[in-house]
Amino acid sequence: MSPCPRQLDRIMSVMEAAFDPAYGEAWNRRQVSDALTLPSTHALVIGGDGLLIPDGPNPRQAAGFVLTRKAADEEELLLIAVAPDHRRKGLGEALIRQLMAAAAQRGVAKIFLEMRRGNPAIELYRKIGFVPIGERRDYYRTPSGERIDAITFGLTIST
Repeated sequence: MSPCPRQLDRIMSVMEAAFDPAYGEAWNRRQVSDALTLPSTHALVIGGDGLLIPDGPNPRQAAGFVLTRKAADEEELLLIAVAPDHRRKGLGEALIRQLMAAAAQRGVAKIFLEMRRGNPAIELYRKIGFVPIGERRDYYRTPSGERIDAITFGLTIST
């Protein structure tokens, strides 16, 4: 199954605006497209008004997205991004809350994510209820060669 080109365009427009190239965290179009062909991968795209933008034709501009992968009763939050001009408006929280609802409908009991130490999104994750459950020393390598620890978080959701 091929991802909707418009939805892929929306995700990539946010990705290009949101991720700091100094960390090398952004995925390229092929990586996102390939992930979206898998039935276990799910994406949600949100507009600046806080409402989800469905797949297919829609004139609304994307302000954020979340990309996840499900395995059994767990889901991994692979990527989440909000365009810089839409930050601090509650869209990241709205995306995660929408993800939690959709994941619960898929039978998911726990959501995991991994982030680099120092990522300011930690405030959002903690606010929602994610708790740190592990750490990987020197896990990430930036394009400049700097090594950064990864922190794994988990969130139990009710199904």
